[in-house]
Amino acid sequence: MSDDLTLHAHLIGRQGSRADLNTPVLVLDRDALDRNIAALAALTARHGVGLRPHAKTHKSVDIAKCQLAAGALGVCCAKIGEAEALVEGGVTGILITSPVAALRAIERLAALAKRAGGLMAVVDHPAVAERIDAALDAEGAALDVIIDIDPGIARTGVASPEAAVDLARTIATLPRLTFRGVQFYCGSQQHIEDFAERRAAIVERTAYLQSAIDALAGAGFRPEIVTGSGTGTHRIDLDLGVFTELQAGSYIFMDKQYLDCDLTGERDVPFETALGVDARVVSANHSGLVTIDAGIKSLSSDGGAAVVRRGAPESAFFAFMGDEHSALIAPDIGKQLAPGDPVTLTVPHCDPTVNLYDHYHVVSGDTLVAIWPVSARGRAR
Repeated sequence: MSDDLTLHAHLIGRQGSRADLNTPVLVLDRDALDRNIAALAALTARHGVGLRPHAKTHKSVDIAKCQLAAGALGVCCAKIGEAEALVEGGVTGILITSPVAALRAIERLAALAKRAGGLMAVVDHPAVAERIDAALDAEGAALDVIIDIDPGIARTGVASPEAAVDLARTIATLPRLTFRGVQFYCGSQQHIEDFAERRAAIVERTAYLQSAIDALAGAGFRPEIVTGSGTGTHRIDLDLGVFTELQAGSYIFMDKQYLDCDLTGERDVPFETALGVDARVVSANHSGLVTIDAGIKSLSSDGGAAVVRRGAPESAFFAFMGDEHSALIAPDIGKQLAPGDPVTLTVPHCDPTVNLYDHYHVVSGDTLVAIWPVSARGRAR
Protein backbone atom coordinates (compact mmCIF):
# COMPACT_ATOMS: atom_id res chain seq x y z
CA MET A 1 0.00 0.00 0.00
CA SER A 2 1.12 3.56 -0.64
CA ASP A 3 1.99 5.79 2.27
CA ASP A 4 -1.20 7.82 1.93
CA LEU A 5 -3.38 4.73 1.98
CA THR A 6 -1.44 3.22 4.87
CA LEU A 7 -1.86 6.40 6.89
CA HIS A 8 -5.41 7.32 5.98
CA ALA A 9 -7.51 4.59 4.37
CA HIS A 10 -9.02 3.67 7.73
CA LEU A 11 -10.33 7.24 8.08
CA ILE A 12 -12.58 7.08 4.99
CA GLY A 13 -16.20 7.56 5.99
CA ARG A 14 -15.51 8.33 9.64
CA GLN A 15 -17.27 11.51 10.74
CA GLY A 16 -14.84 14.39 11.25
CA SER A 17 -11.87 12.34 10.02
CA ARG A 18 -10.29 15.27 8.16
CA ALA A 19 -9.00 16.44 11.54
CA ASP A 20 -6.92 13.25 11.83
CA LEU A 21 -5.10 13.52 8.49
CA ASN A 22 -1.32 13.60 8.64
CA THR A 23 -0.11 16.89 7.19
CA PRO A 24 0.78 18.42 4.84
CA VAL A 25 -1.94 16.87 2.70
CA LEU A 26 -3.71 17.80 -0.53
CA VAL A 27 -7.42 18.15 0.21
CA LEU A 28 -10.23 18.27 -2.34
CA ASP A 29 -13.76 19.36 -1.43
CA ARG A 30 -15.93 16.91 -3.39
CA ASP A 31 -19.09 18.99 -3.16
CA ALA A 32 -17.40 22.16 -4.44
CA LEU A 33 -15.66 20.15 -7.17
CA ASP A 34 -18.97 18.76 -8.41
CA ARG A 35 -20.58 22.21 -8.41
CA ASN A 36 -17.68 23.70 -10.37
CA ILE A 37 -17.80 20.91 -12.96
CA ALA A 38 -21.56 21.35 -13.34
CA ALA A 39 -21.35 25.14 -13.57
CA LEU A 40 -19.00 25.29 -16.56
CA ALA A 41 -20.71 22.34 -18.24
CA ALA A 42 -24.03 24.19 -18.03
CA LEU A 43 -22.54 27.49 -19.19
CA THR A 44 -20.88 26.02 -22.28
CA ALA A 45 -24.00 24.02 -23.11
CA ARG A 46 -26.10 27.20 -23.03
CA HIS A 47 -23.72 28.73 -25.59
CA GLY A 48 -23.74 25.62 -27.78
CA VAL A 49 -19.99 25.16 -27.25
CA GLY A 50 -18.20 21.95 -26.34
CA LEU A 51 -16.03 21.51 -23.26
CA ARG A 52 -12.76 19.57 -23.32
CA PRO A 53 -11.25 20.56 -19.95
CA HIS A 54 -7.51 20.44 -19.43
CA ALA A 55 -6.41 17.49 -17.33
CA LYS A 56 -2.91 18.96 -16.85
CA THR A 57 -4.57 20.73 -13.93
CA HIS A 58 -5.75 17.64 -12.06
CA LYS A 59 -3.85 14.71 -13.68
CA SER A 60 -6.62 12.45 -12.37
CA VAL A 61 -8.58 9.61 -13.92
CA ASP A 62 -11.29 10.05 -11.28
CA ILE A 63 -11.78 13.77 -11.95
CA ALA A 64 -11.66 13.28 -15.72
CA LYS A 65 -14.46 10.72 -15.43
CA CYS A 66 -16.49 13.19 -13.37
CA GLN A 67 -16.06 15.77 -16.15
CA LEU A 68 -17.03 13.28 -18.85
CA ALA A 69 -20.09 12.24 -16.87
CA ALA A 70 -21.13 15.92 -16.74
CA GLY A 71 -21.01 16.17 -20.54
CA ALA A 72 -17.42 16.98 -21.47
CA LEU A 73 -16.37 15.91 -24.97
CA GLY A 74 -13.14 14.54 -23.56
CA VAL A 75 -10.15 16.09 -21.83
CA CYS A 76 -6.86 17.71 -22.80
CA CYS A 77 -3.42 16.52 -21.74
CA ALA A 78 -0.26 18.58 -22.01
CA LYS A 79 2.10 15.66 -22.53
CA ILE A 80 1.87 12.17 -23.98
CA GLY A 81 2.75 10.70 -20.57
CA GLU A 82 -0.36 12.29 -19.08
CA ALA A 83 -2.43 10.92 -21.96
CA GLU A 84 -1.03 7.42 -21.48
CA ALA A 85 -1.92 7.48 -17.78
CA LEU A 86 -5.48 8.61 -18.44
CA VAL A 87 -6.01 6.14 -21.29
CA GLU A 88 -4.82 3.38 -18.94
CA GLY A 89 -7.60 4.49 -16.61
CA GLY A 90 -10.28 4.30 -19.31
CA VAL A 91 -10.53 7.98 -20.26
CA THR A 92 -11.47 8.71 -23.90
CA GLY A 93 -11.59 11.78 -26.13
CA ILE A 94 -8.10 13.04 -25.25
CA LEU A 95 -6.39 15.90 -27.08
CA ILE A 96 -2.63 16.21 -26.53
CA THR A 97 -2.07 19.97 -26.60
CA SER A 98 1.74 20.13 -26.84
CA PRO A 99 3.59 19.02 -29.98
CA VAL A 100 4.99 15.48 -29.88
CA ALA A 101 8.25 15.70 -31.80
CA ALA A 102 10.96 13.37 -30.45
CA LEU A 103 11.25 10.06 -32.30
CA ARG A 104 10.60 7.85 -29.26
CA ALA A 105 7.66 10.02 -28.22
CA ILE A 106 6.21 9.78 -31.73
CA GLU A 107 6.44 6.00 -31.55
CA ARG A 108 4.53 6.11 -28.25
CA LEU A 109 1.94 8.43 -29.80
CA ALA A 110 1.39 5.99 -32.68
CA ALA A 111 0.99 3.08 -30.26
CA LEU A 112 -1.43 5.11 -28.14
CA ALA A 113 -3.47 6.06 -31.21
CA LYS A 114 -4.02 2.37 -31.91
CA ARG A 115 -5.67 1.71 -28.56
CA ALA A 116 -7.13 5.05 -27.41
CA GLY A 117 -10.65 6.03 -28.38
CA GLY A 118 -10.97 9.51 -29.89
CA LEU A 119 -7.33 10.49 -29.47
CA MET A 120 -6.18 13.72 -31.14
CA ALA A 121 -2.86 15.56 -31.09
CA VAL A 122 -1.59 18.96 -32.15
CA VAL A 123 1.08 19.50 -34.80
CA ASP A 124 2.94 22.67 -35.73
CA HIS A 125 5.57 21.57 -38.26
CA PRO A 126 5.32 19.69 -41.58
CA ALA A 127 8.36 17.48 -40.90
CA VAL A 128 6.91 16.35 -37.57
CA ALA A 129 3.57 15.57 -39.24
CA GLU A 130 5.44 13.39 -41.73
CA ARG A 131 7.26 11.54 -38.91
CA ILE A 132 3.98 10.92 -37.09
CA ASP A 133 2.38 9.60 -40.26
CA ALA A 134 5.26 7.15 -40.80
CA ALA A 135 5.02 5.91 -37.20
CA LEU A 136 1.27 5.47 -37.52
CA ASP A 137 1.78 3.49 -40.72
CA ALA A 138 4.17 1.16 -38.91
CA GLU A 139 1.54 0.62 -36.20
CA GLY A 140 -1.37 0.31 -38.61
CA ALA A 141 -3.08 3.21 -36.85
CA ALA A 142 -4.51 6.62 -37.77
CA LEU A 143 -4.77 9.93 -35.92
CA ASP A 144 -6.83 13.11 -36.06
CA VAL A 145 -4.64 16.20 -35.76
CA ILE A 146 -5.14 19.83 -34.80
CA ILE A 147 -2.89 22.62 -36.08
CA ASP A 148 -1.47 24.57 -33.16
CA ILE A 149 -1.37 28.32 -33.85
CA ASP A 150 1.08 30.53 -31.94
CA PRO A 151 -0.95 33.19 -30.09
CA GLY A 152 2.06 35.46 -29.90
CA ILE A 153 4.24 34.01 -27.15
CA ALA A 154 6.56 32.04 -29.50
CA ARG A 155 6.27 28.89 -27.40
CA THR A 156 4.56 26.47 -29.79
CA GLY A 157 2.40 26.79 -32.87
CA VAL A 158 2.73 27.88 -36.47
CA ALA A 159 3.89 31.47 -36.75
CA SER A 160 1.44 32.78 -39.37
CA PRO A 161 -1.82 32.02 -41.18
CA GLU A 162 0.22 31.16 -44.26
CA ALA A 163 2.21 28.59 -42.28
CA ALA A 164 -1.06 27.09 -41.06
CA VAL A 165 -2.21 26.65 -44.66
CA ASP A 166 1.13 25.10 -45.67
CA LEU A 167 0.89 22.63 -42.79
CA ALA A 168 -2.71 21.76 -43.68
CA ARG A 169 -1.60 21.02 -47.22
CA THR A 170 1.10 18.70 -45.93
CA ILE A 171 -1.37 16.90 -43.66
CA ALA A 172 -3.70 16.38 -46.63
CA THR A 173 -0.98 14.36 -48.36
CA LEU A 174 -0.44 12.03 -45.39
CA PRO A 175 -2.79 9.03 -45.43
CA ARG A 176 -2.65 8.28 -41.69
CA LEU A 177 -3.47 11.84 -40.56
CA THR A 178 -6.79 13.67 -40.71
CA PHE A 179 -6.95 17.44 -40.26
CA ARG A 180 -9.70 18.38 -37.78
CA GLY A 181 -9.09 21.97 -36.75
CA VAL A 182 -6.94 24.50 -34.92
CA GLN A 183 -5.78 25.20 -31.37
CA PHE A 184 -5.22 28.72 -30.02
CA TYR A 185 -4.39 29.08 -26.34
CA CYS A 186 -3.64 32.59 -25.05
CA GLY A 187 -1.77 31.54 -21.93
CA SER A 188 -0.19 34.90 -21.17
CA GLN A 189 -3.59 36.63 -21.13
CA GLN A 190 -5.30 34.23 -18.70
CA HIS A 191 -4.06 35.98 -15.55
CA ILE A 192 -4.53 39.62 -16.50
CA GLU A 193 -6.38 40.66 -13.35
CA ASP A 194 -8.52 43.48 -14.79
CA PHE A 195 -11.43 42.16 -16.85
CA ALA A 196 -11.56 45.05 -19.34
CA GLU A 197 -7.83 44.84 -20.00
CA ARG A 198 -8.01 41.07 -20.42
CA ARG A 199 -10.99 41.37 -22.76
CA ALA A 200 -9.24 43.94 -24.95
CA ALA A 201 -6.20 41.67 -25.24
CA ILE A 202 -8.35 38.67 -26.17
CA VAL A 203 -10.41 40.61 -28.70
CA GLU A 204 -7.17 41.57 -30.49
CA ARG A 205 -5.81 38.01 -30.39
CA THR A 206 -9.14 36.54 -31.53
CA ALA A 207 -9.04 38.75 -34.60
CA TYR A 208 -5.69 37.17 -35.44
CA LEU A 209 -7.14 33.69 -34.86
CA GLN A 210 -10.01 34.54 -37.19
CA SER A 211 -7.52 35.55 -39.89
CA ALA A 212 -5.91 32.11 -39.64
CA ILE A 213 -9.30 30.39 -39.79
CA ASP A 214 -10.23 32.45 -42.85
CA ALA A 215 -6.95 31.60 -44.56
CA LEU A 216 -7.47 27.90 -43.94
CA ALA A 217 -11.07 28.06 -45.13
CA GLY A 218 -10.03 29.94 -48.25
CA ALA A 219 -7.57 27.16 -49.08
CA GLY A 220 -10.21 24.46 -48.62
CA PHE A 221 -9.35 23.52 -45.04
CA ARG A 222 -12.14 25.04 -42.95
CA PRO A 223 -11.54 23.92 -39.33
CA GLU A 224 -14.23 21.73 -37.84
CA ILE A 225 -12.77 22.23 -34.37
CA VAL A 226 -11.50 25.52 -32.92
CA THR A 227 -10.17 24.68 -29.47
CA GLY A 228 -8.53 26.75 -26.76
CA SER A 229 -9.48 29.25 -24.06
CA GLY A 230 -8.95 28.88 -20.33
CA THR A 231 -10.41 29.69 -16.94
CA GLY A 232 -9.27 33.31 -17.16
CA THR A 233 -10.89 34.03 -20.52
CA HIS A 234 -13.79 31.56 -20.73
CA ARG A 235 -16.49 34.22 -20.39
CA ILE A 236 -14.85 36.46 -22.99
CA ASP A 237 -14.30 33.60 -25.43
CA LEU A 238 -17.89 32.43 -25.12
CA ASP A 239 -19.05 35.97 -25.82
CA LEU A 240 -16.83 36.30 -28.91
CA GLY A 241 -18.15 33.01 -30.27
CA VAL A 242 -15.14 31.77 -32.28
CA PHE A 243 -14.21 28.65 -30.30
CA THR A 244 -16.17 25.45 -30.83
CA GLU A 245 -14.79 24.02 -27.58
CA LEU A 246 -13.10 25.34 -24.44
CA GLN A 247 -10.03 23.88 -22.68
CA ALA A 248 -10.43 25.53 -19.25
CA GLY A 249 -8.78 23.52 -16.48
CA SER A 250 -8.28 25.39 -13.21
CA TYR A 251 -11.98 26.24 -12.81
CA ILE A 252 -12.47 22.97 -10.98
CA PHE A 253 -10.07 24.02 -8.18
CA MET A 254 -9.59 27.84 -8.22
CA ASP A 255 -6.14 28.82 -7.00
CA LYS A 256 -4.96 32.21 -5.77
CA GLN A 257 -3.84 33.31 -9.24
CA TYR A 258 -7.38 33.01 -10.59
CA LEU A 259 -9.03 34.28 -7.42
CA ASP A 260 -7.02 37.49 -7.96
CA CYS A 261 -8.67 37.92 -11.38
CA ASP A 262 -12.04 39.44 -12.15
CA LEU A 263 -13.31 36.55 -14.28
CA THR A 264 -16.72 37.99 -15.14
CA GLY A 265 -16.37 41.77 -15.23
CA GLU A 266 -18.63 42.00 -12.19
CA ARG A 267 -16.10 41.02 -9.49
CA ASP A 268 -18.09 37.92 -8.60
CA VAL A 269 -16.35 34.54 -8.38
CA PRO A 270 -18.14 32.03 -10.62
CA PHE A 271 -16.37 28.96 -9.19
CA GLU A 272 -15.68 27.79 -5.66
CA THR A 273 -12.31 27.11 -4.07
CA ALA A 274 -12.30 23.31 -4.02
CA LEU A 275 -8.59 22.55 -3.56
CA GLY A 276 -6.43 23.24 -0.55
CA VAL A 277 -3.47 22.07 1.46
CA ASP A 278 -4.07 21.20 5.08
CA ALA A 279 -1.05 21.93 7.28
CA ARG A 280 -0.33 22.20 10.99
CA VAL A 281 1.50 24.56 13.25
CA VAL A 282 4.77 22.96 14.32
CA SER A 283 6.32 25.85 16.24
CA ALA A 284 4.82 28.87 17.99
CA ASN A 285 7.58 30.42 20.05
CA HIS A 286 7.21 34.01 18.80
CA SER A 287 4.22 36.25 19.34
CA GLY A 288 4.04 37.49 15.76
CA LEU A 289 4.93 34.31 13.88
CA VAL A 290 4.12 30.62 13.77
CA THR A 291 5.74 27.94 11.64
CA ILE A 292 3.69 25.41 9.69
CA ASP A 293 4.76 22.09 8.15
CA ALA A 294 4.12 22.98 4.49
CA GLY A 295 6.96 24.54 2.51
CA ILE A 296 8.22 24.52 -1.06
CA LYS A 297 7.90 20.73 -1.24
CA SER A 298 4.18 21.04 -0.48
CA LEU A 299 3.13 24.21 -2.35
CA SER A 300 4.24 25.53 -5.72
CA SER A 301 6.22 28.73 -5.35
CA ASP A 302 5.85 30.03 -8.93
CA GLY A 303 2.46 31.63 -8.26
CA GLY A 304 3.42 33.74 -5.26
CA ALA A 305 2.27 33.10 -1.73
CA ALA A 306 -0.45 30.82 -0.46
CA VAL A 307 -3.30 32.39 1.51
CA VAL A 308 -4.94 31.28 4.72
CA ARG A 309 -8.44 29.94 4.25
CA ARG A 310 -9.15 28.40 7.64
CA GLY A 311 -7.56 27.99 11.06
CA ALA A 312 -5.66 31.30 11.30
CA PRO A 313 -6.44 34.98 10.77
CA GLU A 314 -7.17 35.62 7.08
CA SER A 315 -4.89 38.66 7.35
CA ALA A 316 -1.90 36.49 8.25
CA PHE A 317 1.00 36.95 5.85
CA PHE A 318 2.35 33.72 4.37
CA ALA A 319 6.08 33.35 3.72
CA PHE A 320 8.04 30.31 2.59
CA MET A 321 10.75 29.30 5.07
CA GLY A 322 12.40 26.56 3.03
CA ASP A 323 11.63 23.12 1.69
CA GLU A 324 9.62 21.89 4.66
CA HIS A 325 8.23 24.97 6.39
CA SER A 326 6.46 28.28 5.97
CA ALA A 327 5.59 31.09 8.33
CA LEU A 328 2.27 32.73 9.10
CA ILE A 329 2.90 36.25 10.32
CA ALA A 330 0.34 38.40 12.13
CA PRO A 331 0.13 40.36 15.38
CA ASP A 332 -0.14 37.96 18.35
CA ILE A 333 -0.62 34.91 16.10
CA GLY A 334 1.86 33.02 18.28
CA LYS A 335 -0.50 33.52 21.20
CA GLN A 336 -3.58 32.48 19.22
CA LEU A 337 -2.22 29.27 17.71
CA ALA A 338 -0.38 26.38 19.31
CA PRO A 339 1.73 23.52 17.94
CA GLY A 340 -0.56 20.93 16.36
CA ASP A 341 -3.29 23.39 15.36
CA PRO A 342 -4.61 22.83 11.81
CA VAL A 343 -4.52 25.43 9.05
CA THR A 344 -5.99 25.22 5.53
CA LEU A 345 -4.27 27.09 2.71
CA THR A 346 -5.50 28.12 -0.73
CA VAL A 347 -2.69 27.17 -3.10
CA PRO A 348 -0.88 29.77 -5.24
CA HIS A 349 -0.91 27.74 -8.49
CA CYS A 350 -2.90 24.52 -8.60
CA ASP A 351 -1.25 22.60 -11.47
CA PRO A 352 2.31 22.31 -10.09
CA THR A 353 1.03 21.98 -6.52
CA VAL A 354 -1.01 18.91 -7.48
CA ASN A 355 2.09 17.41 -9.09
CA LEU A 356 3.79 17.41 -5.66
CA TYR A 357 1.34 14.86 -4.26
CA ASP A 358 0.52 11.20 -4.84
CA HIS A 359 -3.15 11.47 -3.85
CA TYR A 360 -6.11 13.74 -3.36
CA HIS A 361 -7.77 13.42 0.03
CA VAL A 362 -11.38 13.93 -0.96
CA VAL A 363 -13.59 15.39 1.75
CA SER A 364 -17.23 16.24 2.20
CA GLY A 365 -17.46 18.76 4.98
CA ASP A 366 -14.94 17.55 7.53
CA THR A 367 -15.18 13.87 6.65
CA LEU A 368 -12.72 12.04 4.41
CA VAL A 369 -14.81 10.24 1.78
CA ALA A 370 -12.20 8.96 -0.70
CA ILE A 371 -8.53 8.92 -1.61
CA TRP A 372 -7.93 9.41 -5.33
CA PRO A 373 -4.54 8.93 -6.99
CA VAL A 374 -2.94 11.79 -8.91
CA SER A 375 -2.85 9.35 -11.82
CA ALA A 376 -0.47 11.30 -14.09
CA ARG A 377 1.81 12.72 -11.42
CA GLY A 378 5.28 13.21 -12.86
CA ARG A 379 4.22 12.02 -16.35
CA ALA A 380 5.88 14.97 -18.07
CA ARG A 381 7.52 13.04 -20.91
